[in-house]
Amino acid sequence: MTTDNSQRTAVVLMAYGTPRSKDEILPYYTDIRRGRPPTDEQLQDLTSRYEAIGGLSPLKQLTEDQRDALQDELNGILPNTFQVFLGLKHATPFIEETVAEVVGLGYKKIVGLVLAPHYSSYSIGQYMDRVRAVAEPAGVTVTGIDSWAREEAFIDFLANDMREKLASLPERTKVLFTAHSLPQRIIDGGDPYPEELRATAELVAEKVGLTRWSDWSIAWQSAGRTPEPWIGPDILEVIDSFAAQSASGEPIDGVLVSACGFVADHLEVLFDLDIEAANHAESLGIAFARTACVNSNASVMAALARSVAAL
Repeated sequence: MTTDNSQRTAVVLMAYGTPRSKDEILPYYTDIRRGRPPTDEQLQDLTSRYEAIGGLSPLKQLTEDQRDALQDELNGILPNTFQVFLGLKHATPFIEETVAEVVGLGYKKIVGLVLAPHYSSYSIGQYMDRVRAVAEPAGVTVTGIDSWAREEAFIDFLANDMREKLASLPERTKVLFTAHSLPQRIIDGGDPYPEELRATAELVAEKVGLTRWSDWSIAWQSAGRTPEPWIGPDILEVIDSFAAQSASGEPIDGVLVSACGFVADHLEVLFDLDIEAANHAESLGIAFARTACVNSNASVMAALARSVAAL
């Protein structure tokens, strides 16, 4: 029996992508650099970072797990109504490839969902534009979830883990909410990305009972290695400021990072935070810990499924 996909909805679940083997690191890095191959030094630097976290990022499997979890939740809401497809920004299956497949299968409606909670025209906006560029000329309607920065299940997930982690850290611990930095020019153009991160941070801090600025602040991480300025302060600079504050007689003994801009364990979390930032903090005598990433958490995936089904 042939399924009439014109009456069903394709969900294009989008993520950044990652190399699936060491041979894919070069083409992946080249794609990130918009077709410009990295220098040997740049390639070696990235390869060494992957080696430091075990050889490759677990992001591929985690993203597939998120896809499967979302599919299961949607099946429970409206059986045989949604089909989840994975589309990646810098690896196969690329977003355009996935949308072309969806069009070829006869779907007339697409819901786009990016595995990033905070809207920016530079990130989520670009993902959705890539979907529309292929779908709309083929007569396929595209809707999407632009932001889930305030999603209650997401906030609860972050807050619950934060309480648990804080219980094992020194009394004078500062919480840092982080997300991937973006070029300053994007923010200067009025992009809402910083406000999106702040919205998440404020909601989590309220649930945990943190006092603004005395207990928590915002930092940025993993800025691109380009000549133009990226938004800050960078997390390593903030940790340095904690050490300076301690030296002036107002000690900060610990830092807990909530990398709420990232929803899966990958290089920017496992290396930039768990290795680089952790080593930096510990070298300054500051205890370091990080809250968990969402990955395929059932409550968050169920909430995202409900948002998709409501469109």
